[in-house]
Amino acid sequence: MNRREAQRKAMETPEPGEGRSMSRRQALEDAVRTLAPRIPAHEFEAVVDHALVSPGLRKAMPERAAWLSLTAYIRHRLTEYDSLLDEGYDPESARFFVLDDINGTLEEWGSRRRVSGEDAES
Repeated sequence: MNRREAQRKAMETPEPGEGRSMSRRQALEDAVRTLAPRIPAHEFEAVVDHALVSPGLRKAMPERAAWLSLTAYIRHRLTEYDSLLDEGYDPESARFFVLDDINGTLEEWGSRRRVSGEDAES
């Protein structure tokens, strides 16, 4: 099984204890929709897919995995965070400088939650 097939299987396979009522993917989709009801479709899919295949998020509760995936997606794809790291800023400083951009996107996507200075290290 190649890497792509393994990722697809991970996205479709329910976690132990999830039973037949709801797959992990469905639970994550519901959590992302609750967190960011106006997220664009293509970004919605990317956030859910990341939450499914990220080793660090596989065992997290769906709501936690969805939040961490959502904020990581915004930070890395929609802000200058990675450019700041490339310029030599440390991660804490780079996160500080993109905090308002992250929260602006969360607001635009209808999220009631925001990232705070303390959360920026998650």
